[in-house]
Amino acid sequence: MFDREPQSFDACLPRLERSVRINSLHDARIFARRWVIRDKDPALKALVRRLDKARSSEAEMSALRAFRQALESRSLLPPREANRED
Repeated sequence: MFDREPQSFDACLPRLERSVRINSLHDARIFARRWVIRDKDPALKALVRRLDKARSSEAEMSALRAFRQALESRSLLPPREANRED
């Protein structure tokens, strides 16, 4: 059976002391929009567009994986989250 709901995980914005719990695609979209406002990175803007355009469950899961990879590549996942398997 395909699990539509992603596993929740914590993410950190740069220069923010507390991590944010990402429970759904909606949470990821909001987090990514705020992240773009802070960093103004074109790659992040493309990620936000990808998250916004995801309409099927497969596209949603793919966009969430890309979101999580972007967080990991910028060291914005707490250490215990970065080591956890999907």
